[in-house]
Amino acid sequence: MSSDGGSETAGGKIDPALRSALKLPYAAPGQRIGLFGGSFDPPHQGHLLVSLMALNRLKLDAVWWLVTPGNPLKGHAPDQLGRRVAAARAMARHPKIHVTAIEATLKSRFTADTLAILKDRLPGVDLVWLMGGDNLRQFHRWRDWRRIAELMPIAIYDRPGSTFTGPAAPAAIALRRFRLPERDAARLATAPTPAWTYLHGPRIALSSTELRAKRRNGAPAS
Repeated sequence: MSSDGGSETAGGKIDPALRSALKLPYAAPGQRIGLFGGSFDPPHQGHLLVSLMALNRLKLDAVWWLVTPGNPLKGHAPDQLGRRVAAARAMARHPKIHVTAIEATLKSRFTADTLAILKDRLPGVDLVWLMGGDNLRQFHRWRDWRRIAELMPIAIYDRPGSTFTGPAAPAAIALRRFRLPERDAARLATAPTPAWTYLHGPRIALSSTELRAKRRNGAPAS
């Protein structure tokens, strides 16, 4: 999920936009928290839709957007972390969606490491890893992806172009017997791991890659 844990500074001072985001959001034992990681470069309505659907379908108390310092599976360097955090906060104007750059503080380099630390720091909290169907297609390429599946339940939300290819991906096939029927998604957060479900619903054909291309070409990013 990330390639380095460095935080941005100016004259040795932490970027003000990052200061509060470098802290772990509050969660009480017994709560259900969805963890939605990514570069959010830039954040868009698709991220918001997935989060809102997860809150509803999985009966979550909150969704945390984990804005990462970098992504080893992407060939470009992301925009400055502070700018991405500010943009994510502007997009995620919802009382149950919290934007955090905690991974920069944890100094973790990969998703599995980040999730293991968060699980250790949040005893009694039911954590669910959220991702889009497009990520499921390459999940088997992630470092320690089987460990991620053991750490916490996973909810995958359908994305344009992933309706059939996502569930047919190598990781999905390997974890096939642990798939929870979509009708039982509300109990995913407390299900023994490995456990995952594939959610269908409204979709927005937006991607950060396309929005970056529009931004480079001077076209409206919408």
